[in-house]
Order: sequence, then structure tokens, then C-alpha cells
Amino acid sequence: LGHADVNAQIAMLSAYLNSLVDATTIIANSGNHDLSSRRDHGEKAAVWLDDLDPRVVTDGAVAHVGDDIVSVCAWWEGPVTQAELEAQLAAQADLAARRPDGAYWIWVYHSPPDNSPTSWSGQRHYGDDVLNRLIEQYRPDLVLTGHVHESPFHPGGSWHDRIGDTLVCNAGRQPGPVPAHLILDTGADEVMWWSFEGSETIPLRAASDR
Repeated sequence: LGHADVNAQIAMLSAYLNSLVDATTIIANSGNHDLSSRRDHGEKAAVWLDDLDPRVVTDGAVAHVGDDIVSVCAWWEGPVTQAELEAQLAAQADLAARRPDGAYWIWVYHSPPDNSPTSWSGQRHYGDDVLNRLIEQYRPDLVLTGHVHESPFHPGGSWHDRIGDTLVCNAGRQPGPVPAHLILDTGADEVMWWSFEGSETIPLRAASDR
């Protein structure tokens, strides 16, 4: 898909996501390569997500997966979208505060936090320092990120980090028939990372050892 026309990529990915909604909960948030046009306020956004099956949980929305709450965060490149993101998390923090004991508040946020092994490229950090501040402010249980593909595969990087009580995970990216991925089991309170270089399982709530 990397060499296909962007509209062809959108059409194919949209059809694929829509085809899965009858089978499971589908969550799709935007990243920096997904911004297809500008909204009325002038900032770029993944506007094509608006046209997906409404059962697909996209930017700004919240998903309930069992007792767990999943906040789906948009990629932001300007002050308007950033303010919308912060207002979203403030509102969903009230919802998260009422979740049952033992349930998780999970964020899906494309960029990892700055100055974290999950944002290390092998040469420098490519993280989002706004995320660092938001984690410190709201203390979600888990943040699922991406964006920096190399982090798990370089010395000084990792697929996981902990900021206070918040676990941050970035599966990274590898070419091949099976992508590097995470398997999250909130019932067992653990997360497993798999790649061609091996696999590892860590507790969700215990301190993570990079």
C-alpha cells in the first residue's frame, strides 16, 4: 500500500475496517500519515475516518470493552486539534473515574511520550511532550502508541516504559507476513509483545523492567 495512490489506500483500508465490525470492536485512530484534508478550522485531519461504519471507534470517541474504557486520540498538528484532544480527555477522565475497581483506562495515542525508550529511534527521541504532561495529569493505566518504528529494536529503546503508574507500549514495526504486535489481556493483567526477534510478557500493573 505504501506505493498506491492515497485515495486507493483509504478505500482499501476503509473496506477492511468496515468488514470487521460485525466480528469484534474496531478502534482506529489517526497518525501523521493519515491526514487526508483540512477541517473548517484549517488544521489537517484524517477526515476519511468520519466516513467509516459508525461502529468503528475513531478519533475523539470512547470505547467500552467489558469494564475497560478506551479513549481514542487524534493526531494533532495545531492548537485547535490539541485543545479538542485535551477537552476530550478531561471529559473522559470523569467517565474513567467511575469505572469498576480493577478496570483499565486505556489511551490509543499515535505518538509515544518524549524522552522515553518507546520514542527512541536509535539516534534521538521522536516523542510528544504534550503526552508526557497529559499522562502526569490524568494517570491512565495504559497508553498504546506507535509512530517510532525502531524503538524496540535499538539499544536504549524498548517496547514498554512506565511513567508513574502508567504503562506505555509501542510494538514497533518490522517487515514480514506477521507484524510486530501486542496481545493485551486485562483479565490476566498482562501484555505480550511479539516480533521476529522474540516475545516478552510483562504485568500491566507492576513496574516494568526495560
